Amino acid sequence: MSMFASALVVDDLASSRDWLARATRIAFPGIRIGFAASLAQALVQCQTPPPLALVDLGLPDGSGVQLIEHLHPLGCLCIVATVFDDDAHLFPALHAGAQGYVLKDQSPEALAAMLAGIAAGQPPLSPSIARRLLRHFAPPVAADAAAAGATLTTRESEVLRLIAKGLSVADAAGLLGLSRHTVAGYLKDVYRKLSVGTRAEATLEALRRGLIAP
Repeated sequence: MSMFASALVVDDLASSRDWLARATRIAFPGIRIGFAASLAQALVQCQTPPPLALVDLGLPDGSGVQLIEHLHPLGCLCIVATVFDDDAHLFPALHAGAQGYVLKDQSPEALAAMLAGIAAGQPPLSPSIARRLLRHFAPPVAADAAAAGATLTTRESEVLRLIAKGLSVADAAGLLGLSRHTVAGYLKDVYRKLSVGTRAEATLEALRRGLIAP
C-alpha cells in the first residue's frame, strides 16, 4: 500500500506536471494525483488538504510559498519542485514549511527515489540544495561576524524580514504602508550596513539575525 493515498501537483507548465506525476506514481504506486495550474486552483482543491503536495514556486497568480504556508499547518507534507536554486527562494520556502526541495533538472526516476526516501524520514533534497544547506550552517567566517555586528533600525529590520521572505519592494511597501521609493531607500541602507549586494545575501543575514527561521 502506498504511503500516501493522494497527492496534489501544482505547476503552471503541463510538461512539469507530467514529470512530477510520473515520479510520484513511481515512488508511490496506486496514488491518486490531482492537478492545479495556479494558486487559485490549488486553494480550491485544498479545501480537503491532500497528504502530499508537490509545489512549484513561480505560479501565475502568486507564489508557491503562499500555498505551503496554507497547507503546512493542516498536516500536508509539501515538497518544492522548482528551477530556482538560490538562497532567496530556498530559505523562504523552508521557513513556510516545505519539507523537501528538488530541482527540475533530473529524471523522474531520480526524483522518485528521493520521494521514496520520505518513508525512511529522509527529506527530498537535490544534491546541490543539500550542499547549499551545509554551507549555510557552517561556522561563520570573520566577515560574517563583522556583518552581524551592524545595527539596523526597527524599520530596516522589518524591510529586511519581508524582502528575505520573498516579497517584492512593492509588496513590502504595501504591507508597511509606505511608498515603494521609501522602502527601496531602506533596503539600500540595509545593503550598505550589512555589506551585501544581493537579495540572497540579505536573506542569509536575516536568517542569522533570527528575523526569519530556516
